Amino acid sequence: MSKRRVVITGIGAITPVGHNVQQTWQSLINGVSGVGIISRYDATELPVHIAAEVKNYNPEEHFDHKEVKKLDLYAQFAMIAAREAVTDAGLTAGTFDPDRVGVITGAGIGGIMTFEEECIKCHTQGPRRISPFFIPKMIGNIAAAHISIEHNFKGINYSVISACASANHALGSAMRAIVYGDADIVVSGGMEAAVTPLAVGGFSSMRALSTRNDDPEKASRPFDLERDGFIMSEGSAILVLEELEHALARGAKIYAEMAGYGATGDAYHITAPTEDGEGSSRAMLMALKDAGMQPTDIDYINAHGTSTPLNDKGETMAIKNAFGDYAYKVKVNSTKSMVGHMLGAAAGIEAIVCVKTIETGIIHPTINLTHPDPDCDLDYTPHKAVQKQVNAALSNSLGFGGHNSAIIIKRYV
Repeated sequence: MSKRRVVITGIGAITPVGHNVQQTWQSLINGVSGVGIISRYDATELPVHIAAEVKNYNPEEHFDHKEVKKLDLYAQFAMIAAREAVTDAGLTAGTFDPDRVGVITGAGIGGIMTFEEECIKCHTQGPRRISPFFIPKMIGNIAAAHISIEHNFKGINYSVISACASANHALGSAMRAIVYGDADIVVSGGMEAAVTPLAVGGFSSMRALSTRNDDPEKASRPFDLERDGFIMSEGSAILVLEELEHALARGAKIYAEMAGYGATGDAYHITAPTEDGEGSSRAMLMALKDAGMQPTDIDYINAHGTSTPLNDKGETMAIKNAFGDYAYKVKVNSTKSMVGHMLGAAAGIEAIVCVKTIETGIIHPTINLTHPDPDCDLDYTPHKAVQKQVNAALSNSLGFGGHNSAIIIKRYV
């Protein structure tokens, strides 16, 4: 029996550089940074004063006042991105069987803003003042539930939590649900809203974040010798994955094909990757095998590229181990150089970047790469976007705990 093919028929996003896919993509190809001084709270007591926040966001432009009270910000972002993706895919009532449409999402943290607010309330006003919406606002699966409820998607439904690899694992799981016949369509991606005092403070205490407070737009500098940590970010990115024959039968627009998925564990350390990137290499090779492709079939790699000293060096080694000498010929970039690290949503926006790169033939730049690290010696597309036909793209995503994932998106033919 032939393997069911999976295509991408809709995309949606809200990020620090745009409130939709088009705005985000234009910012990325123009090298626009979304990093700035934190505006949501007074960060002066912490070593880190900067983050990549979603700009000019007003929830009541998207939800009525009562809904806002019931939705953590991470779920709001998820629903906004899903609305764009579902509309883009043309999934209107009567065009799909609700029982055959699923939702599989990824979040690294979930509703930490609600968690923080209610903890403060509990300790200052007493436990009787805890909101009845606390649990259903905070839990990490609730974004998938809200998307399902809003759009009447009654198929497979759950959320993946694997730190910063969450969205890639969600997309890979969504792809396999379709391949195995469990669904015809799965709405999938990631979401996060963790720019809060507790979350930023926690990452800051780990010394994982950049402290380049005096120059925010240049603070995220993947593969640069002067990188000093990642930038906390937020937002959501959602894709509609669909079985090919189902998409063709309803006349759907097809952006690209989801061709391969690989996932591994380092079994090494709770936060640090292995120096040689062995686990990530295996994930990439698994994705290639799943897609029936060779390393030389890949034209472009969207790197995890966090701007931390250990990740960027380890990921460079991983790419070399997986791709051999061809690693020096493939184009690489880091979306996080502009949008920061969207944590559980990161792989979602990076998958959309792969789709747009294939569609437009434009590889966006890695900005702030002014002092290349000698240990990071691949072609990271520094400073300016380049034109190149891309037929196949690989996207890496790695998470605390040693979670490695890779997906391959290719041109639909």
